[in-house]
Amino acid sequence: MTLLRQSIETYILAKDGNRPHLLSHVFAADAELVMDVKTDAISFPATVKGLTDISATLVSQFAQRYENIYTFCTGTPPDNAAAFRCNWLVCMTEKLSGAVRVGFGDYEWLCRDDSGMISKLKITIEEMKTLPSELGDSILEWARMLPYPWCPHDLPLRSAPDIPEAQEIGRRLDSQRPLV
Repeated sequence: MTLLRQSIETYILAKDGNRPHLLSHVFAADAELVMDVKTDAISFPATVKGLTDISATLVSQFAQRYENIYTFCTGTPPDNAAAFRCNWLVCMTEKLSGAVRVGFGDYEWLCRDDSGMISKLKITIEEMKTLPSELGDSILEWARMLPYPWCPHDLPLRSAPDIPEAQEIGRRLDSQRPLV
């Protein structure tokens, strides 16, 4: 397994599982996070600098609002690369309301050297749909059945439940492929 792939997988494990301590194995101490949010359904700061603040933003604060988080990187994992770009899909629930969230966008990962430590991550959020809590079982079962965390690019669309918003996200995600 390549070091960059291992860093990406550790990031997903940290974010989805509320394990901020793992990010010290992912990001350089002076790393930069850039967020390009193209929807009003979720908000993040445009730029975050440093491992501590990145960890707070992407894991600790995120986990205060969301649970049952499944993040998928779609496509083929990186192979000995210092930079990598991929689409992502996320399914999760809001802790307070129980509402379901389904969204997609892309990640752009950059390593400063061959250590596999991330020096810069750009996250683009193309879409984030909020659905009623009654759809939670269907959305989370869909997520549970997808290969995790690396998912073939066309599988979310092919396996999406009969929920218009999930099918729309699957179509839009599929139309963006592949990023490399």
